[in-house]
Amino acid sequence: MADDSLPLHGLLVVDLTRVLAGPYCTRLLSDLGARVIKIERPIEGDEMRRNPHQIEPGRDDQSTYFARVNAGKESVAVDLSHPEGRDVVLGLARHADVFIENFAPGVAGKLGLAYDAVRAAKPDIVYCSISGFGQTGPWRERPAFAHIINAASGMMALEQGDEAAPRASNLQAADVLAAAHAMGAIMAALWRRARTGQGAHLDVSMLEALVGADSVTYASVLNGGEEHGNPRPGMIVHKIGDRYMAMQIVGAPRLWQRLLGRMKRPELGEDPRFATALTRRRHWRELRSVITGWLDTFPSADAALAVLGEARIPCAPVLRPAEVIATEHLATRGFFPVLPHPALSSLRVTASPYHLDGRPTHPRGPAAYRVGQDTHRVLRDLLGYGDERTAKLIAAGIVEGPA
Repeated sequence: MADDSLPLHGLLVVDLTRVLAGPYCTRLLSDLGARVIKIERPIEGDEMRRNPHQIEPGRDDQSTYFARVNAGKESVAVDLSHPEGRDVVLGLARHADVFIENFAPGVAGKLGLAYDAVRAAKPDIVYCSISGFGQTGPWRERPAFAHIINAASGMMALEQGDEAAPRASNLQAADVLAAAHAMGAIMAALWRRARTGQGAHLDVSMLEALVGADSVTYASVLNGGEEHGNPRPGMIVHKIGDRYMAMQIVGAPRLWQRLLGRMKRPELGEDPRFATALTRRRHWRELRSVITGWLDTFPSADAALAVLGEARIPCAPVLRPAEVIATEHLATRGFFPVLPHPALSSLRVTASPYHLDGRPTHPRGPAAYRVGQDTHRVLRDLLGYGDERTAKLIAAGIVEGPA
């Protein structure tokens, strides 16, 4: 649904992305008003259509994963391996402002859709490539997902802490961070184009996005310092009764003094092990035992959280996803909007993580219900294809779309 009050209204994006990093980037662009034309493979579509949890009984192409990250986009199904399919995409690129892909480096070139080919069709195009390791370097062709980047970035080793071995993480940080960086770079390139008329080729690396997200270690190790992994000094996760809670005493001035006052242990501030931030870091395991011993005097995690909250010491319960969804806070901020779906009375997804002019930023419509459901309309409106020409392309398997 068009809304000319949105900041990216009138921007056209051709989206050749799949899975998460690219689709999340284009979802952010769509939520802010861009028209996003998602190119899917005929029949199969984006492979995340077949991910858990399936919305509709009897179908395997309606995952909640796909519905969330592709909300608000139009689906055009094209066989990119066919020359006429490539011509369809280049035709769309001639009308586009942004062209984004997240194939492994080199694949877009083999399809005839590398930057130079797209630039020949649209000289001022902003072309963005998102990949695991970047478009250059000896690791460029390695397959990459968040789990692999988490290992290669050093994050998996840093998070191991006291555990016997590194472990997988649920957090898809590499994808989401790369998506956010890609969006920022696209906006900067569009601003330059507005000033100079010059397009851009952007190369966004999931690995570099994740390494750049580390708060302490890389700045330290790059300059001869030590690693700062788990256990993270100043950060506590502790169980009281049947519930875990988290608290933090680093990152802002006077947190340590506030905790000493609340614990009624002023003498700890004079203890040589804990007198400075540096000594507290070096003796963190000992200090952690002192703090958790104090926490154990509370009858429940909620009681401890109440006292810490009154002292303005950062703290929170460790929540399960079902508890997060039920919080009044996120309901107040409208973070779980409801979208229409043919098989459900309502489908809940996440919003974009910002408000615009005092309102939450929601998708402007649902994800495409069928692979290529917008093929006829997009080819007609943008490329001037008549129904007969589109029907011939469908019969030849070059494009797909319900009549």
